[in-house]
Amino acid sequence: MAGERSGAHSNATACEAADAGAARLEPHPCERALVRGAPAYRGRSIEVYADEVLLPNGRRVTLDVVRHPGAAAVVPFVSAEDVLLIHQFRHAAGGTIFEVPAGKLDGGEDPTLCAARELEEEAGQRAGRIERLGEIWTTPGFTDERIHLFAAFELEPVPQRLEADEVIEVVRVPLRRALEMVWSGELRDAKSALALVHAAHRLGRLA
Repeated sequence: MAGERSGAHSNATACEAADAGAARLEPHPCERALVRGAPAYRGRSIEVYADEVLLPNGRRVTLDVVRHPGAAAVVPFVSAEDVLLIHQFRHAAGGTIFEVPAGKLDGGEDPTLCAARELEEEAGQRAGRIERLGEIWTTPGFTDERIHLFAAFELEPVPQRLEADEVIEVVRVPLRRALEMVWSGELRDAKSALALVHAAHRLGRLA
């Protein structure tokens, strides 16, 4: 118990020394203290850990955490008004859903390069210009996955390069219509909805 109190005190000291005005997308030093992490499962793109964590209130708990390398998602603008969505089969969602092109980072890949690659592979478009929109935690209750959001412009067609598990149809829609799909629930994929909202805000298209 004395060791736990000492660790909590050190953590509080680090918290006090942290810059209060810093961006909060990176974990703050006072937010968690990993005591021990044990891998429970390793898959193709994720690892599941049972982490023993010392909380800011001094309690120790065991939390299941899905570790993910991160991803990039991109809104492709084919004109000043129109974007491309993909209509993709998702087994976990029980069918085909609307999304923007996206994929995981490979081995510490730069997110901008990942966005450009996924745009070519899934939508068959090469971007002359890619702008960063921001980044999001997908489900911080159980995973450390972060998705970097982008918008792509000055597109030119290239061959699609779909993977074996990808069944995708590319659909051109006005940005206004894509936002209506978000508000109505027709487009419910969180990363895609937020990428569209960020893109519309960047271009001054939100009422």
